[in-house]
Amino acid sequence: MRSEPEMTSPPDKFQDHCGLFGVTNHPEAARNVYLGLYALQHRGQESAGIVTSDGQRLHLEKGMGLVADVFDERRLARLGGPHATGHVRYSTAGASFLLNAQPILINGWRGQIALSHNGNLVNAAELRFQLENDGSIFQTTSDTEVILHLIARSRKETFEEALMEALLAVRGAYSLLVQTPAKIFAVRDPNGFRPLSIGRLGESWVFSSETCALDLIGATHVRDVECGEIVKWSPASDALESTMIPQLVKPSQCIFEHVYFARPDSVVFGKGVNSSRYQMGRILAEEGPVAADLVVPVPDSGLPAAIGFSDASGIPFKFGLIRNHYVGRTFIEPKQAIRHFGVKIKLNPVAEILRGQRVVLIDDSIVRGTTSKKIVEMVRAAGAREVHVRISSPPTISPCYFGIDTPTKNELIASSHSVAQIQEFLRSDSLYFLSQDGLRRAVGDRSNFCTACFTEKYPIPIEADRSQLDLFRKET
Repeated sequence: MRSEPEMTSPPDKFQDHCGLFGVTNHPEAARNVYLGLYALQHRGQESAGIVTSDGQRLHLEKGMGLVADVFDERRLARLGGPHATGHVRYSTAGASFLLNAQPILINGWRGQIALSHNGNLVNAAELRFQLENDGSIFQTTSDTEVILHLIARSRKETFEEALMEALLAVRGAYSLLVQTPAKIFAVRDPNGFRPLSIGRLGESWVFSSETCALDLIGATHVRDVECGEIVKWSPASDALESTMIPQLVKPSQCIFEHVYFARPDSVVFGKGVNSSRYQMGRILAEEGPVAADLVVPVPDSGLPAAIGFSDASGIPFKFGLIRNHYVGRTFIEPKQAIRHFGVKIKLNPVAEILRGQRVVLIDDSIVRGTTSKKIVEMVRAAGAREVHVRISSPPTISPCYFGIDTPTKNELIASSHSVAQIQEFLRSDSLYFLSQDGLRRAVGDRSNFCTACFTEKYPIPIEADRSQLDLFRKET
């Protein structure tokens, strides 16, 4: 067995960068965006921000931390105006500071522009180098700022034309909310990597990364922003105007939204996430059957798949691991070492359920393998007789360059280890990953998904020097 993959950052899970939410023409626009961002908190926990418009000027409040920590009555009171957009962000190592928090607001010759971005631009480093050579001065290390510079430098007559010119220059994943004092634009890149939905709340239009946030404020899901669509709202007309980015590419929507990122109560890319995960579990039971006494999910992401596995296999479902939902990103560690403290503070086994049992442990993915190994050890220490690991997605062999903070390739255990070797590393009694065909069946057997993390077949060409791309991704 080869050595354990190097661990350079704490989480053994993927992290998605951002969540977007916007409301038009509502007397409590800022408060509704606050609630929407609260529902999208799972998409980003580093920072939160809201921009409002009173029709004349934009007003910005943002800060580091969770939505409820950043915004109080005093800050919300400063956000006047009936139109608002907001953002929650997950930032990677080295970039967790206020300047990178979004929305990013600039004042230029076109007036005020606020931009919120979910995704990642694969040519951001190249564009930034060109812009800096031409005299642009950047205030952040975020790829999002590249789009703003392109808009500001455009000589096109109208803002809409400048926005289009900027979008034609960038490549990669971008779901955007762009706000000026008089307009809001909702945009998805032609591949449609990241979700963005449109809702209706009375006379107001609502934009959200996920439909679960629409549910919280009582908005009705109307439709998704289409791949490559620019949707414009202005007070002059209640109707939304639509323009398509003239780039003909095959849709490549991120399949990991259904595996892990999105909340199970959301509808993403036209399909219920809970239904997809339940089907992943059922198919996993067909593909990787095992004689066992209990099906136990790794909460919370493994829960729907575990229910599906239990229903398909007939093996009873039990909550053998309990999650502490109140763990923040920082906590005071004990001075005396406690074995597996980082995992135990989040998960605790229920010994009376696990003792003497043959356990099927269900999780959504294995990234580095370090956390999975510790969970297997915890379940064994609680008295389980056997531990069989079942994963409701295929082995992750490739990093993502389209808006997800995945480790680099040499940190992904499946990129250099066989399933048998991973099983040996985990010290489990068996290990099975859902097949790629099984995953596609679970999400509707469609071909319009990006599966590059499982195949290394990227829908957009990635520059040859991936080390530079990885470096920039770590800084954005």
